[in-house]
Amino acid sequence: MKEERFVLGWESQGKFPSLEGVLSERVKAVMKSPHGMWNYMTYRDAIGILGLRAEDIYEEGRIDLDPKRWFDFGWMTCHLGPPKSVIRAMRLHTKASNINPYSPDLIAPLRDACAEIKLKRRRSGDFEVIGTEGAQAGVSYALQTFLNPGEEVIVTDPGYFHFESAILMAGGVPVKIPLGEHNRYRLNPDEVRERLTPKTKVIIVCDPINPFGTVQTKEELIALAEIAQRHDLIIINDITHNTHRIDPNSTHYPMSSLWRETNVDNVVSTFSVSHGYGMAGVRIGFLAGHPDLIRACLITKVSLTRLNTNLIAQYGALAALKDKEYVEKSENIIRRNYHYVRKAMDKVKGVCIPVEPRYGFSMVIDVSQTGVSAQELTVALFKYRIAVYPGDGLGDVGATEYIRLNISRPDIRSFNHLVRSLPKAISEAKEGIYREGVIRFFESRQTERAARIIHRIRQGL
Repeated sequence: MKEERFVLGWESQGKFPSLEGVLSERVKAVMKSPHGMWNYMTYRDAIGILGLRAEDIYEEGRIDLDPKRWFDFGWMTCHLGPPKSVIRAMRLHTKASNINPYSPDLIAPLRDACAEIKLKRRRSGDFEVIGTEGAQAGVSYALQTFLNPGEEVIVTDPGYFHFESAILMAGGVPVKIPLGEHNRYRLNPDEVRERLTPKTKVIIVCDPINPFGTVQTKEELIALAEIAQRHDLIIINDITHNTHRIDPNSTHYPMSSLWRETNVDNVVSTFSVSHGYGMAGVRIGFLAGHPDLIRACLITKVSLTRLNTNLIAQYGALAALKDKEYVEKSENIIRRNYHYVRKAMDKVKGVCIPVEPRYGFSMVIDVSQTGVSAQELTVALFKYRIAVYPGDGLGDVGATEYIRLNISRPDIRSFNHLVRSLPKAISEAKEGIYREGVIRFFESRQTERAARIIHRIRQGL
């Protein structure tokens, strides 16, 4: 019999009262947050609810699902994989002279490519780029640099999981703006103005937004930049999902590119090669903005981690940013996938797409009219070897109604399987066979939001 081995992850949720006087208030805040890691439900939590074993699904401690056996629409990694040019570049530069020495923050050609290709601006005395361990690290470094305890950060609801945890770890207070039809699932400058207080310090503009794939208009971005200037605020502009256009008529504007039209010196931009180029494992991201701000962020980075991403991966990232052919091919595949899903969802009773994605490979389906929660449906789909993310990790809005889909898989077979399995999964979930397992999951989290979700599920939504 295979020996069971556990890691510090979702399998164990022990409580340790003895740590109460040891842990920092920041860590305790994250542990209590519904956005804290392991407090929101994912397809991984379906493993226990279905009576499966993690070690039978994940081999040798890996955390990715075998694509030959599983249909992963949940994990926000680019299933198209890296460009062939990246593999060639990394093999070419895998030599002792690039392994032995400490690496620089970024090699100069990569720094230039980030500025010009992705941020549409040249490096200068007014604009500079540094490297981070993915965009997540970029967001964290920026928040640690600019926030004082108790200061407020404006974010969207729903929004990317990591934002709230990073804010809490910096001692900040999240202030959420709900997204919906009323603001076209985008950050509305007027709503931002309404939420400004003397404690407001940062606005996070995730554009394109995870999970909806909507993009801000140029006019909205200019208005947000001018709000920041007027009130002496910092904007963190996360453009991680801007590589792929789903709507060929849509245009994305990095806020840094608007420097001729308004003052963007208060803007710090961040992105990575993880999502756009299938390189999540190399952990290369970037922060860019006015040198005074970026130098301060670099001090934070050096103080917290000191070391830089390895040289071999940097040469791979440089190859990726220059590979226009890869972007065009992968964009076409993602666009094909979206149109397939859109047509298929029209035929599934109780399921709809609340807003069409414009960029990226993230989209949302609303399952509120099916009669089951997104969490129960997540478990039911996992039984069919389909992995998805329910909405509770993304925010209060759509917590039990939304399911996020990653539509970057290259094989149409996966989408056929999703379409065939979804009605059957809905039917099984409506029998209530997964309800108690989902409720037990949220009971073990002991957060206020978990209690609200339990109430909704027990009341039949």
